[in-house]
Amino acid sequence: MSHVKVGVIGTGHLGKIHTKLFKEVENCELIGIYDQDYGRAKQVGEEFKVKAFENLAELLDAVDAVDIVATTSAHFDLVKQSFARNKHVFVEKPITTQIWEAEELIKIAEEKKLIIQVGHIERFNPALISLEKYQLNPLFVQTDRLAQFNPRGTDVAVVLDLMIHDIDIILSLVKSDVKSVSASGVPVVSDTLDIANARIEFENGAVANVTASRISQKKMRKMRMFQRDTYISLDFTTGVSEVFRLLPPDQKPKGFFKTFGEIGIGDKKKVVAYEQPKFKEVNALKLELELFIDVIINGGTPVVSGRDGLKALRVAEMIIQKIEESIQNAKNFPSWMNDAK
Repeated sequence: MSHVKVGVIGTGHLGKIHTKLFKEVENCELIGIYDQDYGRAKQVGEEFKVKAFENLAELLDAVDAVDIVATTSAHFDLVKQSFARNKHVFVEKPITTQIWEAEELIKIAEEKKLIIQVGHIERFNPALISLEKYQLNPLFVQTDRLAQFNPRGTDVAVVLDLMIHDIDIILSLVKSDVKSVSASGVPVVSDTLDIANARIEFENGAVANVTASRISQKKMRKMRMFQRDTYISLDFTTGVSEVFRLLPPDQKPKGFFKTFGEIGIGDKKKVVAYEQPKFKEVNALKLELELFIDVIINGGTPVVSGRDGLKALRVAEMIIQKIEESIQNAKNFPSWMNDAK
């Protein structure tokens, strides 16, 4: 296959962006769009000069692959219908709401040799891409992902809405199984968790402290990683990374760097070197869509596969379960013990 016919399912805020970008992706043709709200799909179709299908089956029969940008609760059914017609699938994160759903979809995809790529967009952020030349083996990770309140996305907990971005990145960097999870969180303005914090411990000793909130006054998307002789700071909002390393005095990194003096004495003396890795300005969403098309044409495994999406979902569900247990335990706490204090 040298040319891929694509359809977009879901024409809400993000679906409109996907529709616009697929018009720019090479080696593919945007055949049409579909939404349960045909009036909205028609309006988007007129805006981007693409056909709006009234029937999902008709769209599926006209394409080779679909891009699913619907609400998370609809992912399982839409992906399954697409696989039934042998279509490759790009599905926004999280892959599904339930672990068993993701497992079933992955099984079908592998049996039918179909591509399923999950839209964990931060994997393509310039801040992370710029670190490709470094050997990353983080022992401690701190992430803060804060957003202002937006009703869109509140159908799922903030763990699945925002935190899962960082969970996916951490799992891709820490090459070890999860040993334990502890977490806390609360719903504040919606019926699902709006703020959450989790501590993830790995079998290799690495630890991640992850915080997500969708009720913050200011936006923040930052990650800090610590490993032997190295501290790395990533700002996903600006796309900039900063790297601080301890190096032998006679070892200088290639490219632009600064030094901030020396620490240690004798043979243990090291230079504190600072670098801001160069990064290429990229549209992360467009890049992941381009790579989806490339995998369909040339074969291989997506950068974020269905199994990667499942791994992130498993940890997210562990976090949600721990929070729910914590909330339930607080409700069951005897009132007389509070009075005794």
